[in-house]
Amino acid sequence: DIDHLNLRVQKELVEWLNWLKADIGFDGWRFDFAKGYSADVAKIYIDRSEPSFAVAEIWTSLAYGGDGKPNLNQDQHRQELVNWVDKVGGKGPATTFDFTTKGILNVAVEGELWRLRGTDGKAPGMIGWWPAKAVTFVDNYDTGSTQHMWPFPSDRVMQGYAYILTHPGTPCIFYDHFFDWGLKEEIDRLVSVRTRHGIHSESKLQIIEADADLYLAEIDGKVIVKLGPRYDVGNLIPGGFKVAAHGNDYAVW
Repeated sequence: DIDHLNLRVQKELVEWLNWLKADIGFDGWRFDFAKGYSADVAKIYIDRSEPSFAVAEIWTSLAYGGDGKPNLNQDQHRQELVNWVDKVGGKGPATTFDFTTKGILNVAVEGELWRLRGTDGKAPGMIGWWPAKAVTFVDNYDTGSTQHMWPFPSDRVMQGYAYILTHPGTPCIFYDHFFDWGLKEEIDRLVSVRTRHGIHSESKLQIIEADADLYLAEIDGKVIVKLGPRYDVGNLIPGGFKVAAHGNDYAVW
């Protein structure tokens, strides 16, 4: 174990980070298992190495009801993510993986898309509160891949990408999905839509509909995304929008 409170450890880790930055060319850090040391310690490493980007893995359990499914209200879960960023420094480069959104999406795409509208009418994950500091994802090497802990439903992965690649937050793409699952072209189309319309981490999200079989949202007044099997949504799509990407139970205008 590393004693992150030891001043010599801190000094040597900071020197190593600065070497990685100056000599190797890295300019961003991923803080693995960030629950294992305080946000105050992470702040030392970030402040003294000045990366352009830093993201923390703070993986805690969602709040579950008696039916074994996540509660609609996950405010305590996302508050923990917000608190970490606050302590490290909200004006700096620190972000966290949006595990709240990941957990809710896992369940929502299984016929419970109403979960994607929180009680305040906004996105229910960290992106609903502080999207500039939320790094969204469908799976990573812990949840998917060989470890397979808390994986996204494999037949609905593209619905997950349709969500994160059109929504606020900073989306990241899982290597396995892009290179090994044959999803590169579908993911590329969604990335192109995001890039072409300038969707960014703080884009404005308006949720139009959130029912069991349909989630429909508009982003920055430029992009509309639909998740779910409901086919006839023409009456909900404003004039002038054309389909730019589509697949199994998702479409983007």
